[in-house]
Amino acid sequence: MAGRTVTVMAVSNDYRDFVLELLAPLGQVSARRMFGGVGIYANGLFFALIADDVLYLKGDEDLKVAFEAVGSQAFAPFEDGKTMAYWTAPAEALDDQDLLLDWARKSLAVAARKQKPSPKGRGRGPR
Repeated sequence: MAGRTVTVMAVSNDYRDFVLELLAPLGQVSARRMFGGVGIYANGLFFALIADDVLYLKGDEDLKVAFEAVGSQAFAPFEDGKTMAYWTAPAEALDDQDLLLDWARKSLAVAARKQKPSPKGRGRGPR
């Protein structure tokens, strides 16, 4: 990330709590402040983030197609416009918990596939 400027991303406590409540059926869901935003974990897997009170879900090349089909936007925190593999949660999903949970489970599956083994058996996730 050398040479890139990251945009500051405010997150309100109310929005964070709203998202955590919607995602609670996934299991042990937690949030951790990072880089001005909030990382969202479920059962120790980092699979989503909140920036500027917008929920982004982790994606891969396959899920990218599904996100694009519903009008989701890629997370672009850098001033140069470079994106990361996180996509806005579909707008209708924030009004339909079951739909959001479906998308979140797909993102969790991506996170599980992409997770690297931690050194010496140490766990990953919020402390």
